[in-house]
Amino acid sequence: MALALVSMAGCTFTGDSDDSVALAVPTPPAQAAAVCRALHKELPTTVNGLKRGTAEPASDYTAVWGDPAVRLRCGVPRPEAMDSATESAGVNGVDWLPEKRKDGYRFTTVLRRAYVEVTVPGKYAPEVNALLDLAKAVKKTVPKGVA
Repeated sequence: MALALVSMAGCTFTGDSDDSVALAVPTPPAQAAAVCRALHKELPTTVNGLKRGTAEPASDYTAVWGDPAVRLRCGVPRPEAMDSATESAGVNGVDWLPEKRKDGYRFTTVLRRAYVEVTVPGKYAPEVNALLDLAKAVKKTVPKGVA
């Protein structure tokens, strides 16, 4: 397993007592939207031992686990960091672009038909562990290729 790290996605979130988290919902193109809906159906109920919560607003393009939340957004735009010499890291057959954030990491899939972004707070270091539980769903539903 290669090491990858997750960063904060630059989206706003607030935790409350009912495990809901406000999360910016992506607006993917039609092809990516179909892929993201398929991914949403396959996402695990736990990630890194954290129970899945409810993302607000509810969407087939977002998911959250734990508090503070590990956040997933599917169908995000290509990250600017992919234009640099930054290298990706493979985790269980899925390549991710790691970006260090103020509190944790953001990981974005590389060479997949839709960009899937996962942000992991530093509380869950090593942040890469969250990707272990997500790899199976990504491999099953997000085909290899270029988005």
